[in-house]
Amino acid sequence: MSRNKKPDEDLPDQSSPGGGKLDPQIRDYVARSLQAHYESIIRAPVPDRFLTLLAELEEQEKKAGEGKDDERR
Repeated sequence: MSRNKKPDEDLPDQSSPGGGKLDPQIRDYVARSLQAHYESIIRAPVPDRFLTLLAELEEQEKKAGEGKDDERR
């Protein structure tokens, strides 16, 4: 994209025939496929490594918060 173009200039003209509109059946298929894919991701368990990292971060934040309380006294 050149510097003089606006971001939406590369998009097809929606008012012209065939201007980027999808067939409703294709749009529904894509929507169902994406929904099924993301649903499986949402339902997946959080990996143990992420849980460990979150616990470490929480501990660091707790310690940092205690240090600030000590400084205020």
